[in-house]
Amino acid sequence: MRVLTGERVLIAGFIVTGSEPKIVIVRGMGPSLNGVGVTLADPTLELHQGNTTLATNDNWKINDSNRPIAGSSDPRHDDSTVNDLESALVATLNPGAYTAILAGKNGGMGVGLVEVYDLAQGANSKLANISTRGFVDTGNNVMIGGLIVGGGSGGGPAKVIVRALGPSLTGSGIAGFLGDPTLELHDGNGTTLATNDNWKINDQTGQSQQAEIEATTIPPTNDLESALVATLAPGNYTAIVRGKNNTAGVGLVEVYNVQ
Repeated sequence: MRVLTGERVLIAGFIVTGSEPKIVIVRGMGPSLNGVGVTLADPTLELHQGNTTLATNDNWKINDSNRPIAGSSDPRHDDSTVNDLESALVATLNPGAYTAILAGKNGGMGVGLVEVYDLAQGANSKLANISTRGFVDTGNNVMIGGLIVGGGSGGGPAKVIVRALGPSLTGSGIAGFLGDPTLELHDGNGTTLATNDNWKINDQTGQSQQAEIEATTIPPTNDLESALVATLAPGNYTAIVRGKNNTAGVGLVEVYNVQ
């Protein structure tokens, strides 16, 4: 999404559940993104738990103590495609909630991407939630959240709830929230699997889905917000959040594993 300044930087959240620590890599991308317009030229990355800063990174090959970070790149990616100005850090995290903040160095702005990958899928813990908060604009600058359902050891279909929030963010003291978010869920081929405008009504059937959403125990709190429940086979998926009638504002997209 388009990373601005102040409250309009990109804020990604994730939750580790289970009984063992989880090894993750968090990446902040900008220069290597293609076909998305003006990119974030020099991203910076911070990892927080509550009010505590656990780690920061500017350029991924060097940690903030000016020492090379061995194994800092994701082994599933070709390092030759990753720009030296992009950010990454590897962390071993106990179960809990975490936040990654992606901003532009020296107030820079542009389209950026923050990612979290599970590097220890065999551990007795999992990434149970991912979320992104930021400024939802129009056109190519809407909010796009991606998720991967793993198919490795212990993998298989995952039941998830996807939520797009805006009006309820006013309780967090955020000015200029997205007044009426809409939500689309796409598979890796770009096929639209489901859409939703107002969470109590199923867009596909026109019938109430309130009971299904409330059964997850995490329904949105405002009727204008969006949500859908889906069972997804292993693969890549994207959730797109827009403002209804081309409106803009700060929004939040979340995916919870409810299986």
